[in-house]
Amino acid sequence: MLSKTIAGIMIVSGLLTLTMLYAAISPSAAIQQMFQETPTGAMAAVVVPNWGALIGLMGALLIFGAFNPSSRRLALAVASASKLAFVGLVLAQGERYLSGVGIAVAIDSVMVVLFAVFLFLSKPAA
Repeated sequence: MLSKTIAGIMIVSGLLTLTMLYAAISPSAAIQQMFQETPTGAMAAVVVPNWGALIGLMGALLIFGAFNPSSRRLALAVASASKLAFVGLVLAQGERYLSGVGIAVAIDSVMVVLFAVFLFLSKPAA
């Protein structure tokens, strides 16, 4: 039961996380929408698309882990670390970016809690 539940959560979480590929395709629009700022220079040309691609890969990793139980714990741990880094970095800015990414911070926080519960309650594969 727990395994099927977390697999479903991982698929939904992975699909939501994959939406950040938007930043790889349209970096300026993504940053403007989320942070109400316009990136320039290397940030716009290299850093933001790379960031979007890496977050997209976390989404793909979650979906992969949902269908591959032997990889599930690693996928959850890596995605949790990535999401915790994002949440921590945004919260470290105070209220500066919460109007744009507050919902993402809340959703990622819920995901991390759900992932941690599963990691705590499940046994590592032999």
